[in-house]
Amino acid sequence: MKSIILAGGSGTRLFPLSRKKFPKQFLSFGGSETLLQKTIKRNLKAVDNIEDIIIITNNDYQFHVKNQIEDIIDFPVEKLNIILEPIGRNTAPAIALAVKYALEKLETTEDEVLFISPSDHIISPDDKFVEYVKKAEELAKRGYIVTFGVNPTKPETGYGYIEADTENKIEEGYKVKQFHEKPDLETAKKYLMSGNYYWNSGMFAFSIKTILEDFKNYIPEIYEKLQNQTLEEMIINFEDMPDISIDYAVMEKTNKAVVLPLNIMWSDVGSWDSVYEVLEKDENQNVKIGNVLDIDTKGSLIFGNKRLISTIGLEDLIIVETDDVLLIAKKGEGQKVKEIVNKLKENKETKELTEFHTTVYRPWGSYTELEKGERYRIKRITVQPGEALSLQMHYHRSEHWVVVKGTAKVILEDNEGNRKEYFVHENESIYVPKTTKHRLINPGKVPLEIIEVQVGEYVEEDDIVRFDDLYKRC
Repeated sequence: MKSIILAGGSGTRLFPLSRKKFPKQFLSFGGSETLLQKTIKRNLKAVDNIEDIIIITNNDYQFHVKNQIEDIIDFPVEKLNIILEPIGRNTAPAIALAVKYALEKLETTEDEVLFISPSDHIISPDDKFVEYVKKAEELAKRGYIVTFGVNPTKPETGYGYIEADTENKIEEGYKVKQFHEKPDLETAKKYLMSGNYYWNSGMFAFSIKTILEDFKNYIPEIYEKLQNQTLEEMIINFEDMPDISIDYAVMEKTNKAVVLPLNIMWSDVGSWDSVYEVLEKDENQNVKIGNVLDIDTKGSLIFGNKRLISTIGLEDLIIVETDDVLLIAKKGEGQKVKEIVNKLKENKETKELTEFHTTVYRPWGSYTELEKGERYRIKRITVQPGEALSLQMHYHRSEHWVVVKGTAKVILEDNEGNRKEYFVHENESIYVPKTTKHRLINPGKVPLEIIEVQVGEYVEEDDIVRFDDLYKRC
């Protein structure tokens, strides 16, 4: 069996902690491991080794994925099974890529079972979950498409539902009668009372042979690409794929669907209300992360960052603080965070808030914006040992670099093509004029930290021309 982990989502329902360029699968919630890392570790218990895991993500996230795997597993990054989508095209095309990858790169047979799971869910206990995956594998070998249904604990309106045919039992599962969209509250209450409705977890298991048959029957435009194109061609032409979920493309049409009920803790942590529900609470039913001092505060989620957050006499609130945003909401209104994000996107001045944190991760390290004003921007840049920024140039800004830790190797090339190399040590600085090609390298054994001061008529991130790049971003 191969485990397919879908890690390309860019949701912002957990704004301001989750942003478009750093979504929730890369976040941790009060622990040391991120949701992606937990997913990988959990799925590793269901397969033989890391080589049985295929991760699908996009170009923007590839270095996040690689770095987070390196933190938990001793395995060469270049040998990881990672598929990079050039553009988002929903779960059906993503699964098609995984099928092609398994057949072409891993040389599996069509009898191989694929277990599909999102990368951003909280599930426990792991061992019990693995038992369900193994049961699903056996059903998938018999030609079924297994979907995992979660026993509902409340009338949830944020999930889709699976209606089970309880008179048609298949081992520990049931034939699926129908899939249902996210309901209103009254309908959700009816689902909960009926006893044969389950939350749609977005996890599936099927053999390659079975999914190919259903692709052929229900979404032939994907099937034809699988049959007539190589993996490389499918990726190059990925934009031509239909933007459709596996639920719409196959699950709502197939007669092979079986729902396997999960009697474990599961959450897609799709809102701050969901985060509150799954995290440990104190004696006043508060979830507190960070430096929090509370007095007479009850039933609240307080998620701090660097500042001390002090509360007095509050009840049923969501408080989330980052370097640049403070969110305060009434508990139960978490689904409306997406309305805040949409309003921010409408304004050019605030759109960047929905995409980036003040700390932005790059393949060579990261940078943190310390201050920004008219005609200037100040950053703290960290370059990991042996890494290098691209050879680049700016039309509208000059840069002044001050080394605060480590040793920098700086390459400057003037307009006549004259090239010079400099070593800049702690408490030393170097000036990079406008339109000068330059590259920053960390030749040392410790992270390089510099303070960068940009000055010019335009100091946005898109004023950059790359000429050469180790990470193929030119």
